[in-house]
Amino acid sequence: MLPYGRQSISADDISAVVEVLQGDWLTTGPAVDRFEKAVGAIAGGHRAVSATSGTAALHMAYAAAGVGRGDQVITTPMTFVATASTASILGAEIVFADVEEDTALINPAVVDAIATDRTKVIAAVDYAGHPADYDALQRTADRVGALTLDDAAHSIGGTYRGRPVGDLADLTTFSFFPTKNLTTGEGGALVARTPAMAQRAHEFHFIGLVRDPSRFRITDEGPWHQEVHDFGFNYRLTDIASALGLAQLRRLDAFARRRAEITARYDAALAEVEGVRIPVQRADVDPVRHLYPVRILEGRRREVFERMRAGGIGVQVNYMPVYWHPVYQDQGYRRGMCPNAEAFYAEELSLPIFPDLTDHEVDEVVDRLVTALT
Repeated sequence: MLPYGRQSISADDISAVVEVLQGDWLTTGPAVDRFEKAVGAIAGGHRAVSATSGTAALHMAYAAAGVGRGDQVITTPMTFVATASTASILGAEIVFADVEEDTALINPAVVDAIATDRTKVIAAVDYAGHPADYDALQRTADRVGALTLDDAAHSIGGTYRGRPVGDLADLTTFSFFPTKNLTTGEGGALVARTPAMAQRAHEFHFIGLVRDPSRFRITDEGPWHQEVHDFGFNYRLTDIASALGLAQLRRLDAFARRRAEITARYDAALAEVEGVRIPVQRADVDPVRHLYPVRILEGRRREVFERMRAGGIGVQVNYMPVYWHPVYQDQGYRRGMCPNAEAFYAEELSLPIFPDLTDHEVDEVVDRLVTALT
């Protein structure tokens, strides 16, 4: 089965991990520090805090933003559930904004219409690697006194109006799951535009530990002392994972180029195929395609999905609208809230895309798709 996504592991990646395994640090050590600095450098020069997963990074972001009971978080339903659930866990009310019909990105006009003084965070998702319209979202956030969050699980390495992903919102989160644009195995990171926000995220992911003597409330202990002011979690990344991440970062440009080549090949081959809509790219972005999401028209998505899988092509569907999950249905959310998102979900099919995918394999995917449609 040809997968829809797969990690690319080189000899250099393996050597980097082996070097850590033969050293003195396995968990939070010097490799973590180097990795965080490297992630921050490509994300606008802001401080990065690594995490055990993209979900953990989202939890850290909402906690750093001070999200709690009584707050509203506006987000898109066209995403993995963690974009919303990590805010729900903190007690927030989730308000889903419908997406643009063509891009499946959160619609800034809808966000602006529903934002209130209870809105704490506006959380966009760079679906499939295409950045959302952050200038418009920031204007709304500034108007109501909210923060912006970029769930950039799909988009590290991309740009929006000449600015790198990581510099587009007040808070940005990354995922380094194996199918993403680079991997640490499991892993993620948060980037914050203000040092204070980054420090809050750091302490939250470090079990809440405060190690700055100037902030101690207990002042008569020795140099070993550390204390907890607010509860946190152990979301610390390891040196083992960070070594892999550092090696992967050195290949991020090559990964991006190959994903762009695969995207162009799909675009050219499928542009005139009946029954398919290819993904849209806005002129002001340079995306790094994590997914290649086509739309299968005339109600044939499941039929084509099953035919492709039977033919050895590991297509996927990304994603069911978040509020369709029973955990949100049980809270009173109902189908029909976001018609564009639901229409997109009914047609979406993710074709294989990853750096080691060959041109021959891309052509095979196209041939199988055309056959499945006939």
